[in-house]
Amino acid sequence: MQSRRRNHYDVTNQICIASPPDVLDEVIRLLNLQGGRADAAELRAAFRRFTELHAGLLPGYAAADTPYHDAQHSLDCTLGTARLIDGYNRAMPAAARISPRRAVLGVLIALFHDAGYIRRSGDRASNGAAYTLSHVQRSSEFLLRILPSLGFADDAPLAARMVHFTGYERALDTIEVSDPADRALGFMIASSDLIVQTADRCYLEKCRDFLYPEFQVAGLAGAAQPGGPTPLYADVDTLMRGTPQFNARIWQERLDGYFGGIHRYFSVHFGDRLGAPNPYTDAIHDNLQRIKRAIRSGHFDELRLRPRAVDAAWMRRLLGTEKTAVLAEAA
Repeated sequence: MQSRRRNHYDVTNQICIASPPDVLDEVIRLLNLQGGRADAAELRAAFRRFTELHAGLLPGYAAADTPYHDAQHSLDCTLGTARLIDGYNRAMPAAARISPRRAVLGVLIALFHDAGYIRRSGDRASNGAAYTLSHVQRSSEFLLRILPSLGFADDAPLAARMVHFTGYERALDTIEVSDPADRALGFMIASSDLIVQTADRCYLEKCRDFLYPEFQVAGLAGAAQPGGPTPLYADVDTLMRGTPQFNARIWQERLDGYFGGIHRYFSVHFGDRLGAPNPYTDAIHDNLQRIKRAIRSGHFDELRLRPRAVDAAWMRRLLGTEKTAVLAEAA
């Protein structure tokens, strides 16, 4: 393992999370542990569809254009979900484990949990960030459309409800998922979504350079837009100064709160026991220390990593013959 974590790699610095094939291979490996047998054909078809969607090659959809909520984030979330499923199944008695088919469903929900940011034919918005406040419902509708073509027609309504655990558009108590195993799976997807983005090597720079402009498009930052929501952030410094409080709140209210600390199964995945150190929490700690230093100094330009969004052009090149060049660039 290289000592310096690379921007487009996961917290172990081993999996290129800018590459759908690389994440797919690791997901299949993980889901086949504990005696499960994931349907590799279904997963390959889904990852191909995901790549086409972000590349702008899926009929009825424009290319992805949100730099913070890009393909890499969704792939990172998907890998994190598979790791949580592995840790959970290791720790649980056989009767309580996530079944192989449910595990694949969870991976598919994670893979497409932010599909709602991608504009559909007929949408009037000029950028997908305009749908920030409705993207989870749009992702829910996408899952209803896509899952039948991937062999999950019967499970599509459940998936369309479970994806709402990743958002704020519905109160968590109103999401109708009654089976304890399905709720646990929904909590894993939502926990992975929060943890992988805050553990990203360039998390802070992405908040400053990518997330704030997305919030501006959505009317959540900068000057108020006519008929739009009340902005939450007057300027980018306000967003950055609020990062420690935001993280504290999501841990208290969601990760250790409503989701019942299900993120602890990362420790089982990486260290074979609850409470063992894991690289996600280590990376989050490092990011919070970095932002606290920047807040104390008052100089956010000290955050000097140089993130690059995994955009539609990147995905189109991966679908072509340039995979080797793209992955070399990612390193």
